[in-house]
Amino acid sequence: MAISPIPQSIEDVFSTITYNIDFYQRQYKWLKDPVERLLDDVFYKFNSDYLEIEDSMEPENAANKIGWYYLNTYVTNTIDGKVFLVDGQQRLTTITLILIQLYQQSVKESSDLSEWVKSKIFGIVGPKKIFWLNHEGHAKTLEKLLNGEPFETIDTTIGITSKNMVENSKYIKSWLEKDLDSKHKLETFIYYFLRRLQLVKLEVSQADVPMVFEVINDRGVRLKPYEILKGKLLGQIDKDELKLLDLNKLWETQVSKINEIGEDEIDSFFEYYIRSKIANSRGLAVKYDKKDYHRAIFSDEADNFFNLKRNPAQIKRFLQNEFVYFTNLYHKIWWFSIDLRPGFEPVFFNSLNELNAQYLILLSAIKFNDPEEDLKIQLIAKEFDRLFVLLQLQRSYDSNKITEIIYHLVTELREQPAEKIKPAFDNQITQLLSNAKATVIHEPFNYMYFKEVGYNDLSTRFSRYFFARIDYFICQNSNAEMQQSFHNLVRNTGHVNGYHIEHILAHNDENLSLFANDEELFERERNRLGGLLLLRGNANISSSNETYTNKLRTYVQTLYWNATLHPDTYHSNLDLIQLKNKYNLNLRAMEVFGPEELEERHKLLADIIKIIWN
Repeated sequence: MAISPIPQSIEDVFSTITYNIDFYQRQYKWLKDPVERLLDDVFYKFNSDYLEIEDSMEPENAANKIGWYYLNTYVTNTIDGKVFLVDGQQRLTTITLILIQLYQQSVKESSDLSEWVKSKIFGIVGPKKIFWLNHEGHAKTLEKLLNGEPFETIDTTIGITSKNMVENSKYIKSWLEKDLDSKHKLETFIYYFLRRLQLVKLEVSQADVPMVFEVINDRGVRLKPYEILKGKLLGQIDKDELKLLDLNKLWETQVSKINEIGEDEIDSFFEYYIRSKIANSRGLAVKYDKKDYHRAIFSDEADNFFNLKRNPAQIKRFLQNEFVYFTNLYHKIWWFSIDLRPGFEPVFFNSLNELNAQYLILLSAIKFNDPEEDLKIQLIAKEFDRLFVLLQLQRSYDSNKITEIIYHLVTELREQPAEKIKPAFDNQITQLLSNAKATVIHEPFNYMYFKEVGYNDLSTRFSRYFFARIDYFICQNSNAEMQQSFHNLVRNTGHVNGYHIEHILAHNDENLSLFANDEELFERERNRLGGLLLLRGNANISSSNETYTNKLRTYVQTLYWNATLHPDTYHSNLDLIQLKNKYNLNLRAMEVFGPEELEERHKLLADIIKIIWN
């Protein structure tokens, strides 16, 4: 296979060849945004150079003073003398619509260039008028646009292509009429548009068309969002400065650092970073998705903050400062998220629960070169974990509402001092609790809402996480090592080595009699958190239907929280006694286990919850 690149002006493209829309091509789906970007790019170069041109200069000579502009590539293949457009239909259709509106405006201005422009829209083949871009099925729409018929009278019910042709033509018309406000500027622009804008034609053989199209649209040739953003940013900077400041190396270094986290993780960084700084709601955040942020960052809304649109000086400053700082910060947060790091444990806990929105809140609250950077990481991660846990434990967790709350926090804490973090989270927790319970609540944790919570109220993963944290608390405060890692306790679900929830009270006649043989009461009570433990798979299976006395023998050899039920755990264990006294915890061995012991154990969990998630 051979691909032959042919550089062309628009005058060359639309001269003698009719481009048929290949069956691979989709309908014309460009809406206002891509059309606006195309016009913006074209007019930026033209307007900046036109300012230096005297009105007395002939338009053709004036256009020659304006630098050329590259409009991308298009791909064709030829079958039996007919040329098919394999890729580039969206752009070439938009160029045709621009030509039609340039023709209308040149007629209105009585310009001698009107017939020249018209010749670039269609040609005559025998008795027929053929549009160079042959949209079969939509030629009537192009004809009506060419004839200047009112937009509202043109039938667009025949398909999305016609509808978008008309809607985009309205926008193009208003743009041209506003920007080309004199006959001289209009005629100069016509010469510029037809001769100074450059495309590259790639001709491929028919046999290779499916493969080429697939590659262009699905694989290698299509650039990734961060690669496109790189071109848009670095492309605005003078090449000598790029080399002098070594900005290309700077970019690649930071991108590589983030992509060490995961493939194309840099796209996730930009999504979180842009949203953190400008999105105040879930709805507004959608446009900064990691698939589209490279375009949206140049929208007016985003540019009010980032100021990167056609601003080389700001781009240089941004790359050397904020870009480096916040990518390093993102990597730092990730580093804290993959294991327990002293002082930053909550970052890991949030990661364990897949609460990745912590990145969003952290990037919002931390400002460039923030002297409170570490403190904010610690506080926000801790408060986010606290919000997640306390709402779960009081049956008030709603994932949809949490997403909304996250953007309230993002907005409220954006570049605010650390002292505002805890009050902001407290307010959101009590507000969510109040909404869930339909009453005004002032405290983040209330035993009344925790009293009945148990096995059926919580997801299995959260239950495992909860008991892992209880065990971690006891170990940390009694100079003991955890028997298992958090990953094994929370994530490992294997039958042998995975950890599972165990009922202390097995379903048997002996235990049922403790609850007056009331089956419903028994099931409700034994499911409460005070009646549950976390056991490894084989231990859980072996003790599943044993009496409590026999279960105790298993518990003493397992997690610390389980072992606190057994008397041997307290023998000569000064650290455990010290923990009990320090926090005034009713922590004791239980040689029997019935309704009173279950209630006591549940209340003990509530006391520990208040300490951990104070």
